[in-house]
Amino acid sequence: MTMKMEEQDLKLVPPTATLQIDKDLTLLPRIKLNLTVHPSTPSSLTTPIDEWKMKLSILDFLHTSLSISLPEQNLLFKRFNKDLKKRKREDPVVCGTLHIWDLSFLTDLNDVAEWRNRLVDKMNGIELNLQGVRFTLSVAVPHSDHFESMKKNWEEFYAFQNLNRSFRREPDTIVISNVPSRWFAEPRVSSKPSMLVTHTIFSKFGKIRNLNVAEDDYSGKDANEDSGDLVSGLYCKIVVQFEKYQDFHDALRVLCGRSLQKQGSRLKADYEVTWDKDGFFRNPRNQTQEKNSMISTNSADHYRSEAPRRQVYNSRHSPDKVRPRRFKE
Repeated sequence: MTMKMEEQDLKLVPPTATLQIDKDLTLLPRIKLNLTVHPSTPSSLTTPIDEWKMKLSILDFLHTSLSISLPEQNLLFKRFNKDLKKRKREDPVVCGTLHIWDLSFLTDLNDVAEWRNRLVDKMNGIELNLQGVRFTLSVAVPHSDHFESMKKNWEEFYAFQNLNRSFRREPDTIVISNVPSRWFAEPRVSSKPSMLVTHTIFSKFGKIRNLNVAEDDYSGKDANEDSGDLVSGLYCKIVVQFEKYQDFHDALRVLCGRSLQKQGSRLKADYEVTWDKDGFFRNPRNQTQEKNSMISTNSADHYRSEAPRRQVYNSRHSPDKVRPRRFKE
């Protein structure tokens, strides 16, 4: 079921619905679980683990024990440390993610969280026997997918904060990281995220009071050419402050438990989303950075309006500059 953002009341959007933000960007519903695998006996691992056999073992368990059939690409593993000599006894051998994209089997459209939690209970702690070595699987729901848990946290946080205040304060700011930068950039102008494009997209969730967009190098610092991750410099971090609490609440609810996809791309971006309890826009340092960013954006927009488009386009591919690295799609 696909819904268009401008035609929907966000309070009524079920967690199984695909939400089309605009003609290019779509929020895809899914269930995502974080997996870690430890040897049942820490000292029992003497040879490198076969991630492929580990993947098949888990997929077989899901099929035979839980009647869940998933394609192999829905389960991704990455070795925690390729050098066994550097591995600590308490370290996992592999970490991974499990995605379930097809949620059509859920008869109750609002039952996603309950079904997901039952799945976690059934998978967490199971033992796998691989190459004569026994492993234990740990399963957890990402923090970004726990909307009710986040809501409880901010209610408790502000209940304490409001004890000695004459007026009631409520959260109003969302922090989204691990977002593909060029999906929020101006096409054929720059690969860096644009304040104007980002504002246009997120204003569909509600009226915006403040907005900050910056590179998010932390998300890509461990990425490499052999992994399925994005490389450093291609992520951005977006901080959005809404004017109304209800807009903040509804936006965070629909952003939880979904991934972002751009038309024409095979990549499904697993961003991280949470609420801001540190007062990002009340921090003078962040306000200064935001003003500088806005000034830079305005200056860049003025320059582009004065210069021919062809000249700007060619300058990005000048032989004196290193060609920017692209997404792996």
